[in-house]
Amino acid sequence: MILKGTKFQLKVWNYLKTIKKGNVKTYKQVAIAIKSPKSARAVANACAKNPYAPKIPCHRVIRSDGGLGGYSGLGGIKQKLRLLKSEKVRI
Repeated sequence: MILKGTKFQLKVWNYLKTIKKGNVKTYKQVAIAIKSPKSARAVANACAKNPYAPKIPCHRVIRSDGGLGGYSGLGGIKQKLRLLKSEKVRI
């Protein structure tokens, strides 16, 4: 699949593909992992613009306070919760 997005979005989306099923990361952890430690908000925006959900699993990224954040895929936040529960993530 050829992804279309900004350089930053592609960096985020490619990292998201490495988050294993059943695991979650925070927006801040993703920002640190892509070597942009102060860009947690931009990571959240890249997740929100992800047109490839759930193949690119932005549902595996949550807020630092444990909140779900948003979900750009069909079904919105309810679908994000369903996907995480189906992967045995405790929310």
